[in-house]
Parts: sequence; structure tokens; C-alpha cells
Amino acid sequence: MPYLVADDLPKEPAGLRFRALLEKGGILQMPGAHNGLASLQVRAAGFEAAYLSGAGMSASMGLPDLGVITVDEVCFFIRQVARASGLPVLVDGDTGYGEALNVMHMVRCFEEAGAAAVHIEDQLLPKKCGHLNDKKLATVEDMAAKVHAASRARKHLYIIARTDAAASEGIDGAVARAKKFLEAGADAIFPEALVNADMFRAFAKAMPGVKLLANMTEFGRTPFFSASEFEAMGYSMVIWPVSAFRVANKAQEKLYAAIRRDGGTQKMVDQMQTRAELYKTIGYHDYEALDSSIVKTVIPQGMPQR
Repeated sequence: MPYLVADDLPKEPAGLRFRALLEKGGILQMPGAHNGLASLQVRAAGFEAAYLSGAGMSASMGLPDLGVITVDEVCFFIRQVARASGLPVLVDGDTGYGEALNVMHMVRCFEEAGAAAVHIEDQLLPKKCGHLNDKKLATVEDMAAKVHAASRARKHLYIIARTDAAASEGIDGAVARAKKFLEAGADAIFPEALVNADMFRAFAKAMPGVKLLANMTEFGRTPFFSASEFEAMGYSMVIWPVSAFRVANKAQEKLYAAIRRDGGTQKMVDQMQTRAELYKTIGYHDYEALDSSIVKTVIPQGMPQR
């Protein structure tokens, strides 16, 4: 049945369901889902939560990840991802879209849109991807004020404080910041852009008993580690922020080049999701069954020959 009207619609708020997943132990794996359809594929693959990346949202709008999108635009993505899949969704909250009052507004809007968790980072605007150079950091006091504001404004939203300080202040500086953010009300910590296993281990060792998030993004500063390797290093969560988005974009690039080259899609059909596969993913026939006025669709079999 479509998740929108399924008998097993979640009864608990998304934030509580997110906490329950973390309490199960192990490492919570969250692939990025840049739209509702991608979130359905995340769920179909067996994952219990999804991630919504600021870079993915910005890029899908044709914009750079420099903190230029708005709270309302992010809520558009949250609503479709959370509603389509029913999964608890961790959302990239960038720098909180302003100062403490703006952070409170963001938290209320995100939670109303269906978010389960948010991470807020200690950069200054214009912010940059965590794996890029020369990031400008907010003061510890200003970031702690944002975290405190977020914790006051939430009902159940799980709050993760991200620090980008490792690149400029080292592990000791990042740890010192993280401890202040926990005191301010953060539930977990996200140390961004650590560059080797020793740094991941050192950070985790300095934060015993704290839930930690690892970022496994491609083409960044972090080497490839598996979920089980992150877990062994002391991490409770891992995200693959824009992996699916990158794969989809590369496939689209090839398709458009093929149409331009060949005058059509005839050489790309074997690389496409079929109509039947799409309809199964989105529960097309299940939706039809909810309305007796709709005649059940018969899917065309194969491509007709000329």
C-alpha cells in the first residue's frame, strides 16, 4: 500500500523514532535522498533512515552550496522525502539560516515539515562545503547560542552540532568546541572533514559515550571507510550525502549527450528504469486501488517496433 495511507503509518514523532534507532546500537546508516522518489528507493533497499543534504538540495536547484537557499525551500524537500518514504530524515541545517532566533524558526519549520533530526554547523556565512578550504568559523559562544536556541525550540527534533574546526584548530580544538555544544543542548556531534582513521579514532576517544556522526562523501578529504569501519572507530551514524545524486547526474549527462549525438534515446533504453519498475517503486497501482473511479492501468510491454 502507499505509505501515505498505509495501516502502519508511524504513530510516534519522527524525532523519537530517530532516537529509538540510535538506541538499538550498531551504526545508523543514512544514504542521501535528494527527492521523494530517491527516499522510496532508500527504503526499498532496506535502510531505516535517510539524509537530506544541503549540497544536494542546492545543486538540484542549480545553485552552489554556499548557504543561499531558504528555510522554506528546504522544507519543500523535507516534506516530500519524509512523506514519501515515512523514514526518519536527518536534514542539513547549514548554519541555522541566521542567528539564534532564526535557528529557532528553522527548528520549528523543519519539525513541522516532518524532519527527525537536524545538524547545524559552526561556520560563518557564506558557508562552504566542509571538505573545501579556508572555512570561516563562528566563535564557540555564538555557535553554542545557536545550539541552545535549537534545543529550546524543538519538540522532539534530534539536534546534532557539527564542527568544522579540525582543519584550522586541530582535533583538540574541535573536541573543545564539541564539548561546549553538548553543554548547550546538542544530542550528538558531527566532526566534519577528518582526513584519516587516526583523527576519527582520536576524536571518538576524546568524546566517550557521545553519539558521533561520520560523513562518507566522495571527492572530499575523508578516505573511503565502510559503515562497519566507522562503527569500530566509535561512530554511531554515517551519511553518504550526495552519492545517489552524483550517480543520477552522471547518468543524465550521458543521456542528454546520447540524444544530441543520436537524435533519440534508442541507445540508452537498456540503462533506463522501466515504466513497470517506476510504478512499483511509487505504488502506482496501490494508489489506483484507493479510488474506484480509476480504471487500473495496463503497462505497455516493451517498445513497439517500426
